[in-house]
Amino acid sequence: MKIAVYGGSFNPPHLGHAEAAAAVAEALKPDKLLIIPAGIPPHKELDANSADAQRRMLLSSLAFEDIPNAEISDMELLRGGKSYSSDTVEELLRLYPDAEIYFAMGTDMLLSFEKWHRFEYLLKNMTLAVFSRDGGEDGKIAGHAEYLRRSYGARTVLVRHEPKPMSSTEIRSLLPQRRGRELLPDKVYAEIIRNGDYGAKPELQWLREKAYAMLKPKRIPHVRGCEEEAVRLAERWGADKTAAAEAGILHDITKKLLMPDQLILCEKYDIINDNCEKENLKLLHAKTGAAVARDLFNVSDEVCEAIRWHTTGKPHMSLLEKIIYMADYIEPNRDFEGVDKLRELAYKNLDEAMLLGLEMSLEDIRSSGYEPYIVTAEACRWFEETVKISGQGQKGIT
Repeated sequence: MKIAVYGGSFNPPHLGHAEAAAAVAEALKPDKLLIIPAGIPPHKELDANSADAQRRMLLSSLAFEDIPNAEISDMELLRGGKSYSSDTVEELLRLYPDAEIYFAMGTDMLLSFEKWHRFEYLLKNMTLAVFSRDGGEDGKIAGHAEYLRRSYGARTVLVRHEPKPMSSTEIRSLLPQRRGRELLPDKVYAEIIRNGDYGAKPELQWLREKAYAMLKPKRIPHVRGCEEEAVRLAERWGADKTAAAEAGILHDITKKLLMPDQLILCEKYDIINDNCEKENLKLLHAKTGAAVARDLFNVSDEVCEAIRWHTTGKPHMSLLEKIIYMADYIEPNRDFEGVDKLRELAYKNLDEAMLLGLEMSLEDIRSSGYEPYIVTAEACRWFEETVKISGQGQKGIT
């Protein structure tokens, strides 16, 4: 049996790792390609914001899932202590005593191999499968491989591979800046965003792609318009423009779902509904959309609440909640009587615009023969009182 081993911190596993593993699989055609995340790397400290061992296992399973004969092994995690390769090879030989073991590594590891723990044991019991990390290194690899052969009887094979210039350290620094997704397999990036690993924040274009895929095509122009309007309103009123963009992008992500699927999501996320909500898709999609946005995209509480209340409004709305409610109402694709007045007011006095918007919404509901939702009526009364108090204060100043 031929076993190839590819180990590393995989913190996180990136496209360079995946392509190197694919090159090893293609060159060696092993019966098993064992991907082994290190529990405690012996040659370097893990950064304080690193994912823990189980998270790196999960991310690795996603990064390497399409590589032929690849298996993710937790042997170094289970063994505990520093993850010495010599202990791993020793364990593999106990499990597979007749195996021919190849150990995949980059040029830097080959050049420093004599510093490895029990390196002579390793050279005796495995073949080094070396790939270049920076291109044009074949001569350097061949020279050092020949030195190890003469000195220790080492066996070495060269894996032809055009490496991608990237590092996990670089990626960890990019992720909190909403950058770096092009360096990661999409499933790895999505899982990092979902869990908030490395302090990651989603790139907005990626977020748009994921959100638009969850919408009916005819709704995409509205969502795009809502995002743009929300950012303009945030700039006008001093709110976080990126939070406004996130909420605008995600506010309708469950809008297309029919009632049975909405209720399934309510059960999944422990959403409690009153009788009115159980019969009204328009009310439910805001609640389920907020829950899905939190689950899949790890949005902040502020963004989650803005999505939650973008349909009904409520008393005591935060600035972002008001912005998303209004952006949904007046985005450029909206065309109804009174929208121009509402647009103008939204940039002059946001609370007055909220009051007008809520009054218009209540009138529309009543004219359709329905009883207004109680929270919307309460919100309207609250903004009416707020605007009245604000007006009295202004009169007092003058």
